Amino acid sequence: MTDTPNKVELTDAEWKASLTPEQYRVTRQKGTERAFTGEYDDNKAEGVYRCVACGTPLYASEAKFDSGTGWPSFTEPVDERNVETEVEGVFFMRRTEVHCAVCGAHGGHVFEDGPAPTGLRYCINSASLRFEPKEG
Repeated sequence: MTDTPNKVELTDAEWKASLTPEQYRVTRQKGTERAFTGEYDDNKAEGVYRCVACGTPLYASEAKFDSGTGWPSFTEPVDERNVETEVEGVFFMRRTEVHCAVCGAHGGHVFEDGPAPTGLRYCINSASLRFEPKEG
């Protein structure tokens, strides 16, 4: 495995053609879905959550937990090389954005109020994910 995944770069028109309007708004325009409305908030099935835009594996069901926030929450990514973070903020509100390292799709934010073992809470929009159930 290489240290960095191959980058996926598409034009804005190509992203619009390959994503639903909601997926585009969240992943390409850094939108946020309303709490408790996302498809995967209550999902308890085993499997892998992939980037909806490029298919990169981002989070495993084993790392998912119920944070009570209304968004799917994870303690860690499948592989730290598959996600990137960027501190964003204006005035007194600073957050750390999480996006796919391969295509740059906005996923959500990571906070330092999660459970052990990492103490992190990756709070991710369902619209930025595609769930792949475990076979068998």
